[in-house]
Order: sequence, then C-alpha cells, then structure tokens
Amino acid sequence: MSTSDTKTANSPELPQTGKQAPAFRLLDQRGEPVSLAEFKGKKNVVLYFYPKAMTPGCTVQACGLRDSQSELESLDTVVLGVSPDPVARLQKFIDKEELNFTLLSDEDHAIAEKYGAWGLKKFMGREYMGILRQTYIIDKQGKLQHVMDKVKTKTHHDDVISWIKENL
Repeated sequence: MSTSDTKTANSPELPQTGKQAPAFRLLDQRGEPVSLAEFKGKKNVVLYFYPKAMTPGCTVQACGLRDSQSELESLDTVVLGVSPDPVARLQKFIDKEELNFTLLSDEDHAIAEKYGAWGLKKFMGREYMGILRQTYIIDKQGKLQHVMDKVKTKTHHDDVISWIKENL
C-alpha cells in the first residue's frame, strides 16, 4: 500500500514545486508561534519533518544541520525542524544536542499531513501511521522549490546545502 492509498477523499492536495508552500503556524521549543509567512521576502526555508526528538537517526540528522548552520546562514537559509513532539521535548532536544535552529511542535500532525509528510510506515513487521522523513526547500518568495523524500540522515545537511547552492 502506498502513502497515497492512505489519503482520504477529503484530504488536501499535496504541495507542488513551483507553487506557494502551504502556510503554517506552529509553536517552537519556547512555546512561541512561528509561521512560514514571517520568512517571506527574507530567507529561504528548509522545512524538515522528523519522527521523534532524541532518537538516533533524528539526532544524527539534527546535528548535521547544527554543524552546517553558518553555511546555511551564508545562503540566506533558515532551518525549521517539525515533529509531533510536545514543546517541552523539543527544548530538551535543543539543550541536549546544542541545536542552533528552530524546532516546531506538530502534535496533531496537521501540518505534516498538509505537506504529505504523514503516512504509512513499516518497522519490524508492524505498520502504523507516522511522520515520513521528508524535507521541503522553500524560496524567499514562499514557493516550494524542492522536495526531498529519500532523506539520508547522515548526509541530509550536505544534500540540502548542495541543492540550495545549485538551484537558489
């Protein structure tokens, strides 16, 4: 069964490259609201969805982005990590790994669904619905420019930077 098979008839259209990225407003690790609109005209946005803070793969991915922060800043790019974790867990993740970018809480996975980053997963023979590890690169005009749906946690930061350098 593909993730598209899990969509219901009334589910929203998935975002398309070249079109405006779906708007969102979520709470960050401090409980402060963050919206995509606040970056429009100012910064490119790397919006990445990850399953759970402080798990091995998510930590590797986050630390790679942390260590690439100055290069991302030189490319006028901010990183926003989104997971279904509660706000308090996000702050613990930031403190533990000394992360230097914003994490957003999507506990009801509404934004993940809007972006197509919520779907059927399989692990150890079990099927369940969860966050699909995906990244969306949004330009300064708020348009979705690229979707990375085959994310490798160890090279994610390099893959993101390479794509931005070549295309934005």
